[in-house]
Amino acid sequence: MGKVWLLTLGAFALGLDAYVMAGLLPVLADDLDTRVSLAGQLVTAFTLAYAVAAPLVAGLLSGLPPRALLLAGLAVFTLGNGATALAPSLGTLLAARAVAGAGAGVYSALSTAAAAALVPGERRGRALALVMGGMSAGTVLGVPVGVLLAEHTGWRATMWLLTGLGAVALGCLAGLLPSVPAGPTVPLRARLAAVADRAVAPVVGVSFLAAMASLGLYTYLAPVLAAAGGVKEVAPYLWAWGAGGVLGSALAGPLVDRTGRARRLTGGVLAVIVVAQAALPPLAAGALPAAVAALVAWGAAGWALQVPQQHRLLAAAAGRGTVALALNNSALYLGSATGSALGGLALATGLAPYALPWAAAGVAAVGLALHLAAGRRSRVVARVSTLGSYEHS
Repeated sequence: MGKVWLLTLGAFALGLDAYVMAGLLPVLADDLDTRVSLAGQLVTAFTLAYAVAAPLVAGLLSGLPPRALLLAGLAVFTLGNGATALAPSLGTLLAARAVAGAGAGVYSALSTAAAAALVPGERRGRALALVMGGMSAGTVLGVPVGVLLAEHTGWRATMWLLTGLGAVALGCLAGLLPSVPAGPTVPLRARLAAVADRAVAPVVGVSFLAAMASLGLYTYLAPVLAAAGGVKEVAPYLWAWGAGGVLGSALAGPLVDRTGRARRLTGGVLAVIVVAQAALPPLAAGALPAAVAALVAWGAAGWALQVPQQHRLLAAAAGRGTVALALNNSALYLGSATGSALGGLALATGLAPYALPWAAAGVAAVGLALHLAAGRRSRVVARVSTLGSYEHS
């Protein structure tokens, strides 16, 4: 498992980079003399490039050695963060964030597969948990530190911290990571079939909507809390959301294994997201400790959602599980990019920041409705199939 820890270091840097920008937006907008809504498009650029890079690597570059691609992805990620720290204007920043996001997407797409390939089959679950734990730790531990650093020394210092973390991880991987076995090549027809699969598409659609609501709103958490509750120091609230994420990730797996009811757990988690987001503005205006509780619940549900979702995809996409999971991963970051872009557009057109959680809760509610409708449809199909089998017997 020592080799997997090398991959976890890179995942920690990715987790920090993917979420710290939400806390830097007010500081960055002031420094560049721009609006928070425009600065929020930095998150859109990163997550959109991330979403596109993952399937691109899985398809077009699948014949190249995984170790070389891992190192290349981490190098691009590190260079993108260095360029972000040096960028003189918003346009240059957008380009630099896209470069960093593309490198992150390459690394993320390959690191989990590499972790599973580096250990015996009976230890793969633990290896995957380590890499995912690195990303969540980057959120819980790294984001508050990065925000505090930005508030006291400037946002560029946080980006230099990220650049340094990426460089350390790259050096460790280059020197210590062994050759990684290449996975099987999946034909283009199989990838397209996964997109059109009626069992897969609704699950991926729910992931897209949930990410749009959850990660899109997280991008603007600082202005939301400032408008609703007068919060100026956002780092503790980001920590609360991230701590909830670690709790949700830790509890969701055992719950799925113990109950075997991934579909029901998905519905419950989506309902928690809807309620927590809808309750955030009035709670922040009245009692900030209650707002912290809502953030913990929202973070826990948002991070827990993908555990039952991945279980369902692996069960539904027989023989195409890896492709379905990659499609789901892209949907997550595409949803995040869409949520960030629409949130910035809403703020730019005059929507009050404290109203964003209600809009996000509405999107999550649509995801819940899609989930329930797909569940009813699958039960009807199963019933019809059973009756058909009975009549032919």
